[in-house]
Order: sequence, then C-alpha cells, then structure tokens
Amino acid sequence: MVDKKYNSDRRRILTGLGTLAAAAALPNKLSAQSRNETDILIIGGGIAGSSTAFHLAEQSRDVLLLERGEIASEASGQNMGGLGGSGWGNNPNLLSYLTAGSVEIFKRMQIDMGYDMEFRLSGTLTAIHTDEQYDYYQDDVAAQRNAGYEIELLSAREALAIEPEANGDLPGYMYRSERGQADPVKSTRAFAHAAEVAGATISTGQNVVSITPLSAGGYSVQTESAEFRCQTLVMATGAWCGPVGEMLSIKIPIVPIRGQMWATASVPTRVLHTIGSTISSYAWSKDNGADAVTPPNLSHKNGRRTTRHLYGRQRKNGEIIFGGDRESLGYNTTPDPAGIEVNRGHAAEVIPLVASLPIARTWAGLMPFSLDGAAIIGKIPIRNNLFIVSGLASSGFGRGPMAGKLAADYIHTGNMNPVLAESDPARCVTEL
Repeated sequence: MVDKKYNSDRRRILTGLGTLAAAAALPNKLSAQSRNETDILIIGGGIAGSSTAFHLAEQSRDVLLLERGEIASEASGQNMGGLGGSGWGNNPNLLSYLTAGSVEIFKRMQIDMGYDMEFRLSGTLTAIHTDEQYDYYQDDVAAQRNAGYEIELLSAREALAIEPEANGDLPGYMYRSERGQADPVKSTRAFAHAAEVAGATISTGQNVVSITPLSAGGYSVQTESAEFRCQTLVMATGAWCGPVGEMLSIKIPIVPIRGQMWATASVPTRVLHTIGSTISSYAWSKDNGADAVTPPNLSHKNGRRTTRHLYGRQRKNGEIIFGGDRESLGYNTTPDPAGIEVNRGHAAEVIPLVASLPIARTWAGLMPFSLDGAAIIGKIPIRNNLFIVSGLASSGFGRGPMAGKLAADYIHTGNMNPVLAESDPARCVTEL
C-alpha cells in the first residue's frame, strides 16, 4: 500500500555528495544567503515550511525561505517528537496522507539520504483507564481495523510484554505499530538543509513586518532588514498565521494554543514506545468543546481544565519527556507549574516510574489550531498566487513533512491533489 501511495520516487538529491557526508555536514545554524528575488517565497522555517521548500527545490523550482529566528526555533523544535498514525487504511483520507505519508518521508530522509534524525518506528501505547473507556475503544478499534488501519487492543499483560514499565493494573492499551518518533530540532534542520542542497535559499533572522501585492503580480515582502520579491507566496507561519494574514488584509482562523512539556534528567533506557492516554480522546468524543472562538479538543476552556491529555517518550539522550495541556492564552509561552504537575501525575498513572523522577526542565510552545479543527493547506483563492500550509494543531511535527509535499506538488503542477479538498482554505479564509 505504501509503495502505491507514496514511495515511487527514490532519486537522491545529493549528487556528488555521499548521504552520510551530507548528514555530517548538517550545521547547527543554517547560513543566510543574499538573494532578494525569487519565484516562490516561503515564510516560516518550521518543518512544514522546510518540507515545502525541500520538495519544491527537488522539482528545480526557484525557492527562498525566510525565518525570523533560526530553523526549528518555534513549535517544530519544541514538541514531543511523535509522528505517524495508524497506516494508510483502505481508503486514505487527508489524515492518512499526512500521518502515514510523513512517516515515509522520515524513512527517506534518514535511511535513504543519511540524515541522523533519531527517527525510529517505536509504535505507540495508549493507556485505557476505565472499563467504560475500554468498552468504547473496543468498538473503535474494531471499526478502525475493518477500515484497514494498523491498530490492536492489548490487555495490560500483553502491553507489559512490550513495555515493561507500563502500569499493569489498567484495563488495557491500544497499540499502533506504525507510529514513531524523531528528534524535532534535528529533523526540521535536516529538511532545511536538504532544501539548501537541492538549490533553495534559506535566510534566517528575517522577521517579516509587511507584505504588499505588486501591481505587476507577485508580492513584496519587507523584513526588518531587507525587501524580498516573489511571484508566489507561501505562508507556513504556524500559530502566527493570523497576524501574517492581516498584512494581506485577510482573516485566517488559526488560534495560538499553548502546549507545555517537562523532562526528567537523563536515565538509562526504560521507556520503549511513545506513550498516550485515552482520557482526553474519550472526553472529546462526547464534547469537543468547540465554539465560535474556541478550537475543538483543548484541555482547557475559559480558564478551566476540562480534561487531561497526555503524550510522551524517552529521548535518545535519556530524558523522559511528557506533555499534554492545550490552552488558548494568546501568545503566552510561560509554563504553568500547576499544569505541569497535573500532567506528571497523569504520566505516572501510565508509566509509574516517572513518579520517582524529579522534573529537570520545563518549556512551552504555541500550536496552530484552526477554529474548525481541520488543517488549512492549499491555495487561498481571494488572493493571487497565495498558498498556506498550517492548521496542523498539535501534530505539526508528525504531519508537516507530507503537508509540505502536498503543498509543493500543488504549487509546482497547478493541480490540487483531491485529498486536499478537506483542507481547502476557501472554506474559512476571508477578507478582513
């Protein structure tokens, strides 16, 4: 199924340069080249923007990417590092493409092209906490399996056989073998580096302050230090799509949602899979909390906690990291110690050993949630030659690579993949 859906093109872009050498040459800081006119300009150096640049450059398109900080300095470098869904399924929808397709791109980047991204298909164990939840997910797993997705319902004993640190007193676990993990910073920088090798220009430290449509077509993009001109403009600005859209007098209904995380000190390998919990998804199946100004599937609403959400893993460096809170607080990135403690308690219910490990560091980032909960990927019809790749919510790292490829293919060919109908910006992007 994977070969039919994605893996037809295995040509390497690193002509004359060994893939392992390319990985070794990956810099901590990408150089900013001096070039002010381009065919395609991408704003945003997260994984979605970097993937878009990479896949366009592979098609020999003239591409310039602007990032206001460094590559991976925002949400793409601050997340848990989880990726993948439950495979392609029998009739792949957009979610299947974004999750399973991104896994295939991660395989290509690390295995075929030699980038060390700490990628591996670890699988995910999702804890079921009550008999009521177990009954619900028993039916849900059966429906997903009938649709061709890779998912199993495990007893606690079966889960302990593959994850010895799991809580054996819980009713059961869901296991998704097609899910994986990778290092967010290394991965995002790998995409940007591959884009440069393929011919794209990456310019960091370029904070965009205004965008002006040109009378002859295209756009003038003004940063604090320079002006850039392009024919096609791509917004891959994550949680900042709203303010960037305002520069073009359009309203993009994306809300910044604070996600916060915590980490233990490095310890020997104890947690083998990525870890989750059904508490939040079960609550959202009954009431997702959405309204005219609130995206669905948040852990807080109107300053009050409505559910507990959980995701985590153990990094290659030995840190055990967990997170889960999703709260609408504007552009606030200050961690909340009380929320961190709630999340730590939740994690300990699934992986009891974390209760004995002190928190070594905490951090927070901003995730781009669309008001209707769906991705926003494609052409914005109320402006000429304007595209967007955003609205990937809490899963931008795991879905950004394929989101970038789908956007790049659309820009390059002028033809929209039918699967992008689900993410069409026309449904929600309006004039101010």
